Amino acid sequence: MPIVVNVDVMLARRKMPSGELASAIGISPANLSILKTGKAKAVRFSTLESICKALDCQPGDILEYRAE
Repeated sequence: MPIVVNVDVMLARRKMPSGELASAIGISPANLSILKTGKAKAVRFSTLESICKALDCQPGDILEYRAE
């Protein structure tokens, strides 16, 4: 898939555990895992906004396009 989700990269940079992020943005750890592994089919803008707020980053830090 040409869209890559870099949540795990940002978590490592911020030294934040996945469970802490899941709690901060109000989603289950299982749903965060689906997002992190790139298995999610869609991301709500409200969820993306919450992730960016919690990790103090921009949407472009989370989502990346890579040509196949």
